[in-house]
Amino acid sequence: MRAIRGLVFDKDGTLFDFRATWSAWTRALLLELTEGQEDPAIRIGQAIGYDLRTGDFAPDSHVIAHTPAEIADVMIPFLPDVDRSALVARMSSLATETDLVAATELAPLFAALKGAGLSIGLATNDFEVPARAHLDQAGVLEFFDFVSGFDSGYGAKPEPGPLLAFTAARGLVPAEVAMVGDSVHDLVAGRAAGMRTVGVLTGIAGKDDLAPYADVVLPHIGHLPEWLATAGAASS
Repeated sequence: MRAIRGLVFDKDGTLFDFRATWSAWTRALLLELTEGQEDPAIRIGQAIGYDLRTGDFAPDSHVIAHTPAEIADVMIPFLPDVDRSALVARMSSLATETDLVAATELAPLFAALKGAGLSIGLATNDFEVPARAHLDQAGVLEFFDFVSGFDSGYGAKPEPGPLLAFTAARGLVPAEVAMVGDSVHDLVAGRAAGMRTVGVLTGIAGKDDLAPYADVVLPHIGHLPEWLATAGAASS
């Protein structure tokens, strides 16, 4: 088995705790779209797998792993006076303004991973511009060698395109890379790309959901250095 020379991360639910970060974003979006009217906001929330009353997401919620455009497609039938392109753009701008809750202390973790000689990438189904803004806000953008959103031209997970773009950009082969994510979409993409797969429990999916698609399931990404020590990470 090849030594691991690169890690490609999902963003939401992986770098940032999903519920703590995106429940407030979803609630704000729904209430804005319905001009503060709770009943229609509740109905749209149900369609995308979000409970406006509790702030919880269904395990199959569109917000978890789908692209903003796909989420918009589910909401548009409830919003006859809203332009789809304008909705997608508003989702992007609101995402940029979101308060982030990190899954662990990110800066020291990524400094250690880079210090170990690893290439670091991000493959998110969010827009690329907010993704970069989120990494910058968290103080870790400098550690990323590659950032891809669903709009970056490589496709979206669960297709392997963004992951393979990372390997190509860094001169790696997939067997030298681990995909780290909180959803089945992430891990399916990693398997399709020929990578090792690491599930984390800072999203909505539980261990039983992720285990069939993962080489290992960790509580959060802060446990990666310990796993890498046993999995065979390459040193600089």
